[in-house]
Amino acid sequence: MRLAVLPFLLVSLSAPILAQAATSLSVCTEASPEGFDVVQYNSLTTTNASADVLMNRLVDYDAHTGKLVPSLAESWSVKPDGSTYEFKLRSGVKFHHTDYFTPTRDFDADDVVFSFQRMLDPTNPWNKVAVQGFPHAQSMQWPSLIKKIEAPDANTVRITLNHPDATFLATLSMGFASIYSAEYTAQLLKAGTPEKLNSQPIGTGPFVFKRFQKDSVVRYAANPDYFKGKPAVDTLVYAITPDANVRLQRIRANECQVALSPKPLDVAETGKDPNLKVEKTDAFMTAFLAINSQHPPLDKPEVRQAINLAFDKDTYLKAVFEGSARAANGPYPPNTWGYASDLPGYTHDVAKAKELLAKAGLKDGFKTTIWTRPSGSLLNPNPNAGAQLLQNDLAAVGIKAEIKVIEWGELIRRAKTGEHDLLFMGWSGDNGDPDNFLTPQFSCAAVKSGTNFARYCDEGLDKLISQGKAVTDQGARSKLYHQAQEQIQKQALWLPLAHPTAFALARKNVEGYEVSPFGRQDFSTVSVK
Repeated sequence: MRLAVLPFLLVSLSAPILAQAATSLSVCTEASPEGFDVVQYNSLTTTNASADVLMNRLVDYDAHTGKLVPSLAESWSVKPDGSTYEFKLRSGVKFHHTDYFTPTRDFDADDVVFSFQRMLDPTNPWNKVAVQGFPHAQSMQWPSLIKKIEAPDANTVRITLNHPDATFLATLSMGFASIYSAEYTAQLLKAGTPEKLNSQPIGTGPFVFKRFQKDSVVRYAANPDYFKGKPAVDTLVYAITPDANVRLQRIRANECQVALSPKPLDVAETGKDPNLKVEKTDAFMTAFLAINSQHPPLDKPEVRQAINLAFDKDTYLKAVFEGSARAANGPYPPNTWGYASDLPGYTHDVAKAKELLAKAGLKDGFKTTIWTRPSGSLLNPNPNAGAQLLQNDLAAVGIKAEIKVIEWGELIRRAKTGEHDLLFMGWSGDNGDPDNFLTPQFSCAAVKSGTNFARYCDEGLDKLISQGKAVTDQGARSKLYHQAQEQIQKQALWLPLAHPTAFALARKNVEGYEVSPFGRQDFSTVSVK
């Protein structure tokens, strides 16, 4: 009788244990975040590790519908003059409980006011804590744009602008507009440890921060109180794996269930593995070579134009992107409204490049440097190959370029101060608005904030960008942006490289994961079966 009963007992005891087993999702990422106080940084890697999993914003951008949708704000209204926004906040939203912070109240308007005032008010004690400054807020000119932010009551926030701005609402969906806990930051300030905001973050998002080991791992736990519902997985792990080959090995071994930024060749190989699948979408991104216009002789338009003409872009696209990207002709991806499709561009022309260098008084060429990252990414799958191709093409016209390979975090930090000459870089739009490329990359304010890697400030171009934000009619804005693109190309501020296809690899048992065209990561509804 015991032998007959035993199998029944095993089944009845084990079934509920299996049903309640904790689930974990491990994601192989390509680099360490610079920190977790997202407002201080502008890299997508840092946004993915902080804003995307730990934080929420007043509004979100839905890439499927191309519309802004409610998040911490349930609804909003705009006065007819376009300069006053009123947000009705969601009630019952809770900040994270951790071993270093226990909130005593729910999210309310005070948290929104603090999060914005910190970036806007130079007398705010938290304004000085941000060692890196506020690159996005500064490049978007928020201190001069936002006149005041008020909380009429605990569930209402009113933001008044100094003038209408057609991009303002969409900008609120960007990572740097994440909402912080005023209670937690007050606790840190009182304890004299404000720097911990960057290493012990608190948010309202789907996951709670647990631990970070640089160049190794970031660990998160599911937020049981998340206002959209507890995530499907109990644990989220970012396994920092700079080498794309190792990322592929780890997902094949089921050490990771999702692998970001695979090499194009690996994407093709994945189709042969019955345990893996490929997720993809057209990325709203541009890979480019920034040319520092403040460094002689790169300050001469003829020299920048010569660099564009010297580079064999077709060979570069085949070698680096292996057929997974379209050639770029300017800052915008072609699916952007306002995209100037009739710009002539620069074709590979060595003789013309030499002619322009001679015209600039540099017949014998000059010396410069090429900055790139050590590990591959979506916008630069093979940094070493790309840098060598550029080096060889520049040598053909007399430009001797030294390649400098710099760790990602250090590269970003130093590039924001303008140390580079030629810089392999990429930019991802956050919300489908064309200004999301122009203001951060080509405005004078963005030179000061560091996100303008061309380091180019021109009164005429700045005026076009400002006028584009001041009008709401899309047709009128498109005309202004067309003129801006013409000037950017004529001045050859970038060597535009590619508009990639965004790929990610996933195990077949991963459900609910989608690749964002903006490079953002949402694991709140992802499950592992």
